[in-house]
Amino acid sequence: MKTAQIQMSPSSDKLRSFAEARAIIEEKVPADTDFIALPEMFCCPYRVDAFARYAEAEGGTMWQLCSELAKKRRCYLSAGSMPESDENGQIYNTAYVFDRGGRQIAKHRKMHLFDIQIKNGQHFKESETLTAGNKITVFDTEFGRIGLCVCFDIRFPEVFRLMALEGARMVFVPASFNMTTGPAHWELSFRSQAVFNQMFIAGTAASQDDDSSYRAYGHTLMVDPWGRVTGQLDEEPGVLFSEIDLALADKIRTQLPLLENRRADIYELKTIK
Repeated sequence: MKTAQIQMSPSSDKLRSFAEARAIIEEKVPADTDFIALPEMFCCPYRVDAFARYAEAEGGTMWQLCSELAKKRRCYLSAGSMPESDENGQIYNTAYVFDRGGRQIAKHRKMHLFDIQIKNGQHFKESETLTAGNKITVFDTEFGRIGLCVCFDIRFPEVFRLMALEGARMVFVPASFNMTTGPAHWELSFRSQAVFNQMFIAGTAASQDDDSSYRAYGHTLMVDPWGRVTGQLDEEPGVLFSEIDLALADKIRTQLPLLENRRADIYELKTIK
């Protein structure tokens, strides 16, 4: 499975942001790439006051452009995330995945909203505008079952364990850590979830933009089921290429059977249907 993770920053024009993403893909990503991934809010400035203004319903312009891109490239596209509006006027931070024919095969609304107040550091409150999602998301491909979540979800181990229990051997995470949390917790968060759940995790980040009110940390990375960082970018725009075999997750789970040795007779973890 060949992957390409696109690290970029959004512009103030959503169509220009998409055009920039498409240009990077056309110029730098080989035609035989199986999976292309974009970062969180790749087509919207990461600001609370921007989410409602940039939001579109499922099937809107940005959705259609991403679907067409996947179909044209004959690849899977983890289309980062974008603000989604529903019929009740609620706004979500939503990630879509399209298959090689441009069909939507997964949709994840960010479950854990980024509300933080760090002394002498970052202040941000997504819940001022956004509504939280409520579903664990996994989807099937010819390579196997894969999970999907968004940025702050990485900090909640229950999400990744539930995806693992539902058969995911890899998870795509569009994200945008900042300059306070990124240096402290970015790599640590991805490596810990990967090693505890014995899965590949692809964190695709926004690049750092000094002119933005929200300075992203960047450092797009790929982590394998042993917890090793197999590739990582710096803070600049770029593309991270990886070639992975999801069978490695099965091999490690067999040799070190963490999921099998859980004490389900004492505790259980389940979603509420």
